[in-house]
Amino acid sequence: MRPLEKVTASLWPEVLVLPVMSTGGTDGKPLRRSGIPVYGVSGMFTDVDDVRAHGRDERLGVKEFYEGIEFLYRFMKALTSGS
Repeated sequence: MRPLEKVTASLWPEVLVLPVMSTGGTDGKPLRRSGIPVYGVSGMFTDVDDVRAHGRDERLGVKEFYEGIEFLYRFMKALTSGS
């Protein structure tokens, strides 16, 4: 959680990192069966008043897309660098 909190704070200081259980499906079942913990992290924000998940016009803002890419890059770098 430490790398996740650190990277999140560097991009969005006001965002609180909280673990939640997703109600959707995942492809992590085979990994969990093998004893490998599976976690999902997104870094993509959407407008809570504009829900279009899995619809024909599902979308994400351009700014949010690029911020999410930057977040995932920094997060993967933090996880793999040991810092």
